Amino acid sequence: MGIRTQAGGRHPLLVALAVLAVAGVLAGCSLSGAPSARTDGASAQAAPGEEVLTYLEPNWFTTLYPPAAGFYPNGGVLNQVTDRLLYQDPDTLELKPWIATDLPEVNADATEFTFHLRDGVTYSDGTPLTAQNVVDNFDLYGKGDKSRLLNASEQISGYDHGEVVDDSTVRFLFSQPSPDFPQATSVYNAGLLSDATLALRNEDFGPGNAVHIVGSGPFVITDETLGTDLTLTAREDYNWAPPSLEHQGRASIGGIHYRLAAEESTRSGAVLSGQADMARSMTAPAERYLTDAGVQVYSRGTNAMNNQLAFRFNHPLLRDIRVRRALIHGINRQEILRVLFSPSYPLATSSVAATGLGYKEQDPQAYAFDPDESRRLLEEAGWQPGPDGIRTRDGQRLTLRVNIAGPQPRSREVQTMVQDQLRGIGVDLEINSGDNASQNADAKDQNKIQIYHSMVGRADYGAIESLYSVGARNVFLNKDADGNVADQHLEDLLKKTVSTPDPEARAEATREVQDYVTEQAYTLPLFEEPQVYALSPRVKGFRTEAVARPWFYGVSIDHGATPGKEN
Repeated sequence: MGIRTQAGGRHPLLVALAVLAVAGVLAGCSLSGAPSARTDGASAQAAPGEEVLTYLEPNWFTTLYPPAAGFYPNGGVLNQVTDRLLYQDPDTLELKPWIATDLPEVNADATEFTFHLRDGVTYSDGTPLTAQNVVDNFDLYGKGDKSRLLNASEQISGYDHGEVVDDSTVRFLFSQPSPDFPQATSVYNAGLLSDATLALRNEDFGPGNAVHIVGSGPFVITDETLGTDLTLTAREDYNWAPPSLEHQGRASIGGIHYRLAAEESTRSGAVLSGQADMARSMTAPAERYLTDAGVQVYSRGTNAMNNQLAFRFNHPLLRDIRVRRALIHGINRQEILRVLFSPSYPLATSSVAATGLGYKEQDPQAYAFDPDESRRLLEEAGWQPGPDGIRTRDGQRLTLRVNIAGPQPRSREVQTMVQDQLRGIGVDLEINSGDNASQNADAKDQNKIQIYHSMVGRADYGAIESLYSVGARNVFLNKDADGNVADQHLEDLLKKTVSTPDPEARAEATREVQDYVTEQAYTLPLFEEPQVYALSPRVKGFRTEAVARPWFYGVSIDHGATPGKEN
């Protein structure tokens, strides 16, 4: 993680961005749903503690149903309105009490978990958070409800049922060891909801219905303009934050105003000019200019699976390990980072982030850029240069296709550079076209996508299983349409990461998977993916949760701080 601030003169590009932002707001178009322009700061008129922080998102939320809230804009709302049983420290990843009074009591094989609950917690509609309500939350999240089109959480596997032990005690039972369940209770995917909210159907959690989503968190959703605008207001009676936090009681600000601002120039310029207090998803090229202009740039890694290229090793063109190794040695990761990114994006040293649970550094030579070695391996595998430089074997061109990962930063630019680099060793890389829906559909077919660009932001040992396993995201397509598993050993290793009760044994299993996917050349980790935020100097105390989604509970506003000024 890092916060980088530097006072200085405004770069001409940022001045232009600010002008564009102000002009856009005045025109009523660039900041969707924006009110009249305010050049004296988005929150400057309110009394201390009553400020409404203006926060800009490049994408809008798609659902506020917790198990389906992996998209960053979804979790960015749920984090503010829901509490969880446990709190995960974003720096140490240690689990601590929250709505539960302590860590759970766990049986020997990690199939039973008993939690004791705090008294006096209420939802924003005034109803109490009860033991039965907590059981109902996890019965839904653990099993889903097909009749209402509500899926189960991918982080809660093997769930059998919950039971009320007494008025302040609940127990959850699993059909198989589930040692990561305590961590699963700490994330936005397990945000606790009121009884009325738990009764909603899938479509009721979507845009247009946000005010009906009732949690026990420090903020409550009070207003929504479909697709463009969301207002959250602080709860005056909130008094059950994680005990380990310095700040307790009511939130430090009066509310949060979420706005859609799809264009980065609008987000950057709005923060610089005082139109907004914060913005998410700032690209590397903008970071230096923002910092030079006195805007805080806050970057936070996701403590999970790195941004990477997964090679679908069961495809005929990729079954030969020599071809997979040739692809890895033909890609210059350092050059990609130098051209497209910033120090906020550290070079990956394994498939798991260096801050992730179970991380093990891999031999740098396994990922080294060595195009001569790539050419040697391809020729050894029978692939010879054709008339146009693209290699062929038995009349077949060595043509592969990669997806564009919409949620991943600069995915198209990354693949364009990879395409150029691989052409240098005689490999034709096609970049898949289409919108996110088309990309997601094509990604399920190895005849359409042979190299898959992805990552997972989950701060637990199970993140590696979630990305690679045939029962989860299955990025390698290790299981075909007929149910056949190409590499059962990989599946066996992955199962150990989520079924072994002992934490150190799970860590060792995670290290074994990293070693194995490196040895088999199944994946090329690119970089440790962060979330990058731009913050006005007015914003103090901002932090994210463990996978870098925003959390505004402890944020305050300093009216004396402005961009471009020594503060």
